[in-house]
Amino acid sequence: MTYYLIAGERSGDLHGGNLIKAIHHHDPHARFRAWGGEQMEEAGATLVRHYRSMAFMGFLEVVQNLGTIRKNLRDCQRDLLETRPNVLILIDYAGFNLRMAGFAKKHGIPVFYYISPKVWAWNQKRALKIKAVVDRLFVIFPFEVAFYQQYAYPVDYVGNPLMDAIAAFRPDPVFRKKNQLGDKPIIALLPGSRHQEVSLLLPAMLETVRHFPNHQFVVSGVSNLPKSLYETLLKNAPDIPVITDAAYDLLAVAEAALVTSGTATLETALLNVPEVVCYKMSWVTFQVASRLIAVPFISLVNLILGREAVKELKQYELTTERLVDELSKILPGGSDHERQRADYAELREKVGGPGASDRAGELMVKYLRD
Repeated sequence: MTYYLIAGERSGDLHGGNLIKAIHHHDPHARFRAWGGEQMEEAGATLVRHYRSMAFMGFLEVVQNLGTIRKNLRDCQRDLLETRPNVLILIDYAGFNLRMAGFAKKHGIPVFYYISPKVWAWNQKRALKIKAVVDRLFVIFPFEVAFYQQYAYPVDYVGNPLMDAIAAFRPDPVFRKKNQLGDKPIIALLPGSRHQEVSLLLPAMLETVRHFPNHQFVVSGVSNLPKSLYETLLKNAPDIPVITDAAYDLLAVAEAALVTSGTATLETALLNVPEVVCYKMSWVTFQVASRLIAVPFISLVNLILGREAVKELKQYELTTERLVDELSKILPGGSDHERQRADYAELREKVGGPGASDRAGELMVKYLRD
């Protein structure tokens, strides 16, 4: 069978790559075509387009790039009809993927959705749209099962695929030496994987550096963004290294982290690193989003636990003073250090163990064969 996958950002590419491996295990003759990145390509997919041309963050940024988004949609629709796969598998990335789901449904191509769009966070009636155009939905958080039950839509809970990536991770024993990080305790800066995120959040994170002279700050960079972006933002901070595509290894040696809201907040917690969550967007995007958000938290850690286990500094709260204060609390000896790690232990129990990718892959093959 032929599987057509679409992921529009870095985390989706990671999960898509693991899903491809799982599907291939249960369908050895499977063929894959994908919009995604290196992980999906390395897993065996023919890559049609890289997600770097698709990753736009926020309402204003989407409006500014409508021409590119429309072209991507047209190109994807054309390719889907030309290849006529046995199934279209969508991974998160709601704006683009829900449009593709409707298009595929209209043209008789079965639609599976892996990692539900966060419709429970805002504009919850989009669940009805998903119910109408998605044949099978595979969710990764336990609370999503109850959410979709409100709409009489049965879903498959498969567990969280991040646990697969974390279970497979083996820290590099010479990471510090290889990257010349010295002996100071490390604070990791994870400013995101999109251009807009890094441009807005890394400067705010860097303002904390002078307040912690006994620590080494290290930026977690990503290869899908140009080196020149980091060089420009770090021109006044030459002693802060950028280590690319090694976030887990960096977190493995870090005492604490400042993390942009998103998947990385959950990864940081599951790797047991105390964190402060940072969130900032354009003024227009923030004004729109603040009126639509239907949940009390922005980080996955807090959403899963149902309380503020990690501090979230959003928009106007993201000041140097607040960052320094909250970072001091989570360092060893700080007032929140042990409490946050205890919360992480509860989080790991709620998220569950590895195997999500294999469970999803096995179910997908089964449903297609039935």
